[in-house]
Amino acid sequence: MAEGNLENCKNGSSKPTVTPYEEALDALSSLTAKRSRADESNKGDRFDLLFDYLKILELEEAISEMKIIHVAGTKGKGSTCTFTESILRNCGFHTGLFTSPHLIDVRERFRLDGMDICEEKFLAYFWWCFDRLKEKATEDIPMPTYFRILPLLAFKIFAAEQVDVAILEVGLGGKFDATNVVQKPIVCGISSLGYDHMEILGNTLAQIAGEKAGIFKVFFRTISIRLLAMHLFLNLNTIRVLISDFLRIQVFPFPIQDGIPAFTVPQPDEAMNVLVEKASTLNVTLKVAESLDAKLLNGLKLGLEGEHQYLNAGLAIALSSTWLQRTGHHELTYLEQASPLPEQFIKGLTTASLQGRAQKVPDHYINAERYGDLVFYLDGAHSPESMEMCARWFSLAIKEDSQKKAFNHPPLNNSGSTIELAQGNPQERDGKISMQILVFNCMSVRDPQLLLPRLMKACANHGVYFKKALFVPNTSVYNKVGSDALPTDSQVDLSWQLALQRVWENLIQSDKGGEAKHADAVCEEGKDDTKMGGSTCENSTVFPSLPLAIKWLRESVQQNQSVRYQVLVTGSLHLVGDVLRLVKM
Repeated sequence: MAEGNLENCKNGSSKPTVTPYEEALDALSSLTAKRSRADESNKGDRFDLLFDYLKILELEEAISEMKIIHVAGTKGKGSTCTFTESILRNCGFHTGLFTSPHLIDVRERFRLDGMDICEEKFLAYFWWCFDRLKEKATEDIPMPTYFRILPLLAFKIFAAEQVDVAILEVGLGGKFDATNVVQKPIVCGISSLGYDHMEILGNTLAQIAGEKAGIFKVFFRTISIRLLAMHLFLNLNTIRVLISDFLRIQVFPFPIQDGIPAFTVPQPDEAMNVLVEKASTLNVTLKVAESLDAKLLNGLKLGLEGEHQYLNAGLAIALSSTWLQRTGHHELTYLEQASPLPEQFIKGLTTASLQGRAQKVPDHYINAERYGDLVFYLDGAHSPESMEMCARWFSLAIKEDSQKKAFNHPPLNNSGSTIELAQGNPQERDGKISMQILVFNCMSVRDPQLLLPRLMKACANHGVYFKKALFVPNTSVYNKVGSDALPTDSQVDLSWQLALQRVWENLIQSDKGGEAKHADAVCEEGKDDTKMGGSTCENSTVFPSLPLAIKWLRESVQQNQSVRYQVLVTGSLHLVGDVLRLVKM
């Protein structure tokens, strides 16, 4: 037994020894800072500092040689990156994928060949970067913040692991995002744009699009006089007559500006106009990728659920094909939807996986006889547009599940991956009633008056109405990275969740055709079911913690043998991660 453990035993202490991984997470947590705009007004957030960090970490040359796909956007950029990685991995390439945020473990952000980086490698690369940055830190070049060291770590990992392709998801915006130190990617992509992070990116779609277009790149190369003549469709002898004799040397350099090719998806006019203008200024060829035709999958389904994923898949196909073409792998390129998709593309698209996006997870706590009576439908939607997409997916998914003998038996493996639905005859199972419950939270910088009405209306359009809405604070603590990060203060501030509840109750009352009562009055009629300081209204409950909400759901399942609970969890990827952590324990 280690000496530290012996000492703990002697003192009767139950505090466990900190593991090397937890020590690294503590060091990472120490760098947590509030995100802000990385312009000249913020000394510690100056964008040019990133190039100092690259120099300290000796990554400048490695990044310049890396074959990168860079993707920005408001909605779907993570899914697009996931599809792209899966396609190229199935084409036989050694892939690196950097995405954000993580849901349970920070290592989810760094994937090698489709798998989260192992703990041993994470520790080695993290401390290599952290120690060097700390050693060189000064007042003018402080330690990088949490949101900057993670992309720097990704570059180190991908360089050391010598990946064939690195797929980078922009964290926030584009122009000033830490991933934008990349000067010469192979191809860039911009997924669907909408309103999000307006406190940083701007209040209009045009402003937001301008920030996202900041990843468009141009680079200069030199060509010989002979190549210049060919480029201009001129005869070389004509060029020689026009210039002095010493310029007749064929290797004389002449600068040519090339734009890195870029793709986007159909956008609102306000956003598209800005993207086109920015691309034109930089001589970037910007093309609009078409949504994938489902028929090209030969009867199979995309690995990520939801109708909107066909748009993301179309963008991923364009990015993958262009990467293959520009890196000399013409035999695998696919650029025309008129031709069949290569087998590698189909396998990549249909086997792609990404937690927290249109994901169905049955609760493992329920015993075998009731298995499937509590199912969580998880989607980290947090913008008005993605709320509609989430509602559409949830509505169609629960109707499809109602026509299947789904979840009749627990899974036979412990892989932790989403359990696929078992195919069965289209009939109701055991005559049970399906009840829809909403579990919701969102960051206070977002407007619930924009999110909740879009969710409620889109569900209602499909005949889906929530029996109850549960509002909970996130379990995760933003200044703590570890998977066991839990609030330590028992007096949780529920003012934001109570505000969400008031919005919901007013929406319900308005939908009933009468004047919207003040939600406080409605709640006074309810009773306190949370027993811990929460608030119960006619159509909703505020729980002081997520575990209490999950406990209430599980008890409801046990008390109502004839009801199947279908629980939509949305509004925040952090909330989705918290639920995953609890139901997969």
